[in-house]
Amino acid sequence: MRVKGLSIVGCGWLGLPLAKHFIANGFHINGSTRTVEKCALLESCGIKPFLLDLSHKDAKVYADFLSDSEVVIINIPPGRAPNVIKTYSERILNIVSYISSSQKVLFISSTSVYQNTNTEVSENLKLEPDKNAGKAILAVEQLLQKLLEDRLTIIRFAGLVGYDRQPGRFLANRKGLTTGNMPVNIIHRDDCIGLIEAVLVKGIWGEIINGCADKHPLKKDFYRLAARKIGLTPPEFIENATSNFKIVSNAKSKKLVGYKYKYPNPMTLVTSES
Repeated sequence: MRVKGLSIVGCGWLGLPLAKHFIANGFHINGSTRTVEKCALLESCGIKPFLLDLSHKDAKVYADFLSDSEVVIINIPPGRAPNVIKTYSERILNIVSYISSSQKVLFISSTSVYQNTNTEVSENLKLEPDKNAGKAILAVEQLLQKLLEDRLTIIRFAGLVGYDRQPGRFLANRKGLTTGNMPVNIIHRDDCIGLIEAVLVKGIWGEIINGCADKHPLKKDFYRLAARKIGLTPPEFIENATSNFKIVSNAKSKKLVGYKYKYPNPMTLVTSES
């Protein structure tokens, strides 16, 4: 393992177990949170906690948070503010401006940057996101690429599932849904952590990499099964409805990174413990 010091911006649903995983493997972790209450939780997990509000500039806090870290992992979503494209870029820039020229950045992005093409999409697609969240994330990707160049790697994760984030709850009891014939693009949290670790182990920088399960079952098949698995009423889809879609390719993550997915088939995932 080449890296032993990490600063993780955002210790939430993915960031906290990610930090725990690296601590178990001998890393020193600085972790951020926006709430005083959560600082105690981070500390109890062996994480050095920092109270960070990226909407404000605080040179000393940022400098302390980034110290002793070879890699900074930025793992915060854009949120839903009306001016999200502008505010998300400003928040990220507030901390990135304090990252030194010797530090590398891993930006946790999303496949929401891909527009619906009704085909497979890969990392070299010319992007035209459909929604503001995707536009905000793309704007940050471009900002970071300009500032960091080959000191940056971007991982675009598909829909996140696993543990308490059970997909069976997402559409349970819904009726008249028109998206049943869309393929799903998801990734289990364990695979998110595994792919991040693989990128760091192999020192892969200056790249954009998709993280997504191998298989893409139809939405109607996946969510019906997922709801039944946890004892909820399956959603009802209009059988002949059509809608635009995309199929996220994970070929680069397997070829370049050499990553083998623990949960390659979402249908198998929802019939087993997750």
